[in-house]
Amino acid sequence: MKELGVAVVGTGFWGKNHARVYKELQSTELIAVCDANAERAKNVAAQFGVKAYTSSSRMLRNEEIEAVSICTWSTSLAKEAFKALNAGKHVLVEKPMATHVNQAERLVEAAEKNGLYLTVGFLMRFIPGLQHIREAVVNKRIGELVCVTAKRVSQWPERIGDVGVVKDTAIHDIDVMRYVSNEDPIAVYAKTGSMRHKKFEDYAQIMLTFEDGKTAFIESNWLTPYKTRTLTVTGSEAIMRLDYITQELWIESAKETLQPRLPWQEPLKLELQHFVDCVSERAKPLIKASDGVKALQAAEAALQSSVKNRAVKLR
Repeated sequence: MKELGVAVVGTGFWGKNHARVYKELQSTELIAVCDANAERAKNVAAQFGVKAYTSSSRMLRNEEIEAVSICTWSTSLAKEAFKALNAGKHVLVEKPMATHVNQAERLVEAAEKNGLYLTVGFLMRFIPGLQHIREAVVNKRIGELVCVTAKRVSQWPERIGDVGVVKDTAIHDIDVMRYVSNEDPIAVYAKTGSMRHKKFEDYAQIMLTFEDGKTAFIESNWLTPYKTRTLTVTGSEAIMRLDYITQELWIESAKETLQPRLPWQEPLKLELQHFVDCVSERAKPLIKASDGVKALQAAEAALQSSVKNRAVKLR
């Protein structure tokens, strides 16, 4: 099978990981990397034996590049994604996809207009344990779904500088709640605040409500001295718990506690391989561009809810 020519825009911590995985995949050829910081672009390009650019517009003129990962700062994601789509490239854009919902919707329109594949970097969906939970919920192997609770806390990440904790980390869990429940929330109620970092919110508690009475709770902050990434799914007949970091999964019922042995896999490698398969083989995407729009809509509603001190309806 022909290797897909790919490139990465943004070579910070996460963009460098994208470049590494593309270099490791047998189905891709990493052509170039781009960063406004010339020294960083040059160093990453040298590490992987590719060409370095400081201008994404110039890089995108390279016809060998067929698909691009956009891994810039959050407020630059949409601008760079528009450039790539208008240059005829398929795009994986990191979350939160855009600065606001209208901008994200225009991205979707641009992809559809140009007949290009556009997806959003919701990495959690590719963790085997989460896929196991989704299947159990859909097939009612834990009974009726009652509630889903996520905890995503850690110290302040030095890489963050242009968005708060809601759009940077909680948005992952907003997408997970939609994925696990297989439906969209109808309202959001949230409390956010800034305890140590005055420019953006550094903690958030978010409640999502669904049409049939199900609820989802998200706790996210940049204050806790150690990293925790967990998901608890409560059903009428069993509870499932997932540790995102170790990928360990527990299933607790009235009779027993089980721990399925799911082999650890690198989510980013699974995500990028899926992206490549969708582009090369027109495979059905696990994450549609509209999923990014809906998650961003809920994130914006959470921020509005905190300001207004009331629930915000989503539809």
